[in-house]
Amino acid sequence: MSRKRASLKELRGETALFRRRAFAGFALILLGLCAVVTRYVYLQVYHHDEFVARSEQNRIKPRAIPPARGLIYDRNGVLLADNVPAFRLEVTPEQVGNMDEMLARLGAVVPISDDDITTFKKQVKQSRRFDGVPLKLKLTEDEIGRFAVNRWRFPGVDVVPYLTRRYTLGPLMAHVIGYVSRIDADDLQRVDEARYKGTTHIGRIGIERSYEDLLHGAPGYELVEVNADGRTQAVLDTTPPTPGKNIYLTIDVRLQKAAAEAMAGRSGAAIAIDPRNGQVLAFVSVPDFDPNLFVNGISSVDYKALTTAPDKPLYNRALRGVYPPGSTVKPFIALGGLTLGLRRPSDTVLSTGEFCIPGQSRCYRDDVRGGNGTVNMVRAIELSTNTYFYKLALDMGIDRFSDWMGRFGFGSKTGIDLVGEVTGILPSRQWKATRSKSGWFPGETIIAGIGQGYWAVTPLQLAHATATFAGRGIPYTPHLMLDTQDGVDAPRERQAFPPTGPSLIRKPADWDTVNEGMEAVINSGKGTGRKLGGGFPYLIAGKSGTAERFSRKTDAYDTNKNTAYLATRHRALFIAYTPADDPKIAVAVVLEAGAWGAADSGPIARKILDQWVVDEGGQRPVDTTPGQVVTADALPEAAPAENSSVQGAQPAEASSVLVPPEDDGEDQ
Repeated sequence: MSRKRASLKELRGETALFRRRAFAGFALILLGLCAVVTRYVYLQVYHHDEFVARSEQNRIKPRAIPPARGLIYDRNGVLLADNVPAFRLEVTPEQVGNMDEMLARLGAVVPISDDDITTFKKQVKQSRRFDGVPLKLKLTEDEIGRFAVNRWRFPGVDVVPYLTRRYTLGPLMAHVIGYVSRIDADDLQRVDEARYKGTTHIGRIGIERSYEDLLHGAPGYELVEVNADGRTQAVLDTTPPTPGKNIYLTIDVRLQKAAAEAMAGRSGAAIAIDPRNGQVLAFVSVPDFDPNLFVNGISSVDYKALTTAPDKPLYNRALRGVYPPGSTVKPFIALGGLTLGLRRPSDTVLSTGEFCIPGQSRCYRDDVRGGNGTVNMVRAIELSTNTYFYKLALDMGIDRFSDWMGRFGFGSKTGIDLVGEVTGILPSRQWKATRSKSGWFPGETIIAGIGQGYWAVTPLQLAHATATFAGRGIPYTPHLMLDTQDGVDAPRERQAFPPTGPSLIRKPADWDTVNEGMEAVINSGKGTGRKLGGGFPYLIAGKSGTAERFSRKTDAYDTNKNTAYLATRHRALFIAYTPADDPKIAVAVVLEAGAWGAADSGPIARKILDQWVVDEGGQRPVDTTPGQVVTADALPEAAPAENSSVQGAQPAEASSVLVPPEDDGEDQ
C-alpha cells in the first residue's frame, strides 16, 4: 500500500516539473520569437532602404570605363601615336582566396613573367580590393583561348579588352613624343584618382607627359549586373567616357626623317625651327630607342640593355645635352658689338696669328697659322677669325658679354613644351662666383669670345638663338604644339604662341651686316662653309663651329690632319638659315664627335634644308659642279603649294660664285 502511494506521489511531481519546464520553454520560445519580430521590424521597417541599397550593390556594381587617349599627328596629319585594341588578364583581389596559389595555377595556363607578378603585387597594395588590377597585358590569341577553357578554375580572374598605345614610327619620334607606361604609386599620389579611375597608363616623358591633361580625357561608367562569382551578367546603364583631345605637332615627319638619316647614327642632335613663329619642324636626338617597349611593361633584359648601352640612347641630347658652342656664337657676339656701339661694320683688326692681352705674356692663337690679315666684321665672320672676337669680347667685358648673350636664351631654359630641359652654362662673373673664390680673369673673357671655356649650350638653345636672329631679333618660345582637336571629325583648333618680347635688334643695318657675314660663310668661296651652298635654290646663311673637347698641352699647332683622330678631340657644330634675306627655317646641328663643324655637321644641315625645299616649294636642288655660277635662270620653277613658306623667297644671286679653295682650314 505504501509503495502505491509513493508511486502516485512521484507521478504528480514529475507532472509538475514537466509543466514548469514546458512553461519555461514556451517563455523562451516566445521571447525568441519576440526578438525575431523585433529584429525583423528593425531590418525591414526602420532600415529597409539601407539594406535594399546594400543588396543592390551586391548585385549591381559600377565599373569605370577608361577614356580613349588622344591621338598624336604631325603637322600634315601623319599619325604618330595610335590606340590599338588588346586584351589583358585582370584580377579582383577580394574574390581570390589564396593569391599566391592562384598565381601559381594560372601561370601553368597562361605564361606570366616575374616582372608581371612583381608589378601586379605592387598595384594590389595600392588599389582597393574590389577593383580589378591588371596582371598581364597584351594577351595573344593563344593565351586568350587557353584561359577561356580554364576560366571556371579562376574566380576573380577575367580577360578584359582595352586600348593600348602604339607608336607608328618607332624610334624616329621617341625623343619628341616620349611614351606612356603603367601608373605607379608615385603617379597615384599626384593625379586625381576620380579622373584616372580605370586608367592603367600615364604619359611618362615627351609630349605624352607635357600634354597629359589634354590627351587623357575623362572616364565614363557602366552599371553591370553580376552573379555570385562576381562575373558580369548584363550591362544595365552606360555613361560614355570623354576621349582625350587629338594633338597636331609642329614637326614635319619628312623633315624629321631626313635629319635622322643625315645623322647616319652619329651621336648628337639636329633641330629645325621656323623663325617666324617658333614652330619646331624637326627635333632629332641620336641614338634613339623604341618607345613601344615601355608601353606594356619593358622587360628587365631590354631595360638593362638600354640603360647600360655606352651611347646612352635614352638620353635626349637635343634637350639635355650640353656642349661648348665654339665659333657658332661669333655672329651673336658681332651683333652685340654693333648694338652696344663698340664696333662699326668697317672697323678692322689685324690678325697675325695670335692675340696678346696688354701686360700679359700669354697669347691666344688664331686657328690659321699667321692669321687672316686685316679683317672687318663681315670678313671675320666669313673666315671665323679668332683674333677679331678675342678683341671684341675683351672690349665688351664679361658683364656686358653675358648680359647680351643671355638675351638670346643662352644660360637659361628656352621654355619648350617638353619636360626635362636644362639651362646649360653662360659664362659670367656671377656664375663663377658661386663655384670659385678666384674671381674672373680677362683670359676667361677672351676664350668665351670664341665659344670655349665655361660655355655649355644645348642644341635646342643654339637652334633657338639662331631662329631668333634669323627672325630679325624677334624671340619666340620654341614649341611642338600646333593644333588640338576634339575628335577626328572636329575642326583643328590652332594654339596661340605670340612673340615673347620685342626685337633684340636695334637697327636693321646691324642685322644686315651680320647676315652678310653669315652669307659669306656659305657663298663667298672662301668661307668655312663654302662647299655647302652649291645647287641650292636660295641663299643660305650659316656659321660653323669646331669646339675642342680637351685642352691643349702645348702651344704647338696640331698638324695631324687625320679626321678620325680629330673627331676624338672635337665637337662639330653648324647653324644655318634660309632664304638668307627672308628666313623661313633655321637649323642647328651638333655632333659629339667630328673633325670640323663645316665638314661634318654642315652636310647634315644642308640635307635638312634640301628636304625643306622639296616639302615646302616643290623644288629639288640643282646639281652643280664646284665653281659653277648659279643663276636665277638655272633654277627650276617651283610648284607653289598653298600657304607655302617658300613663296616670295629670292633665289641665289648670279654673282654668288661657289668656288671652294683647296684648303679646308676651319675655326676651332
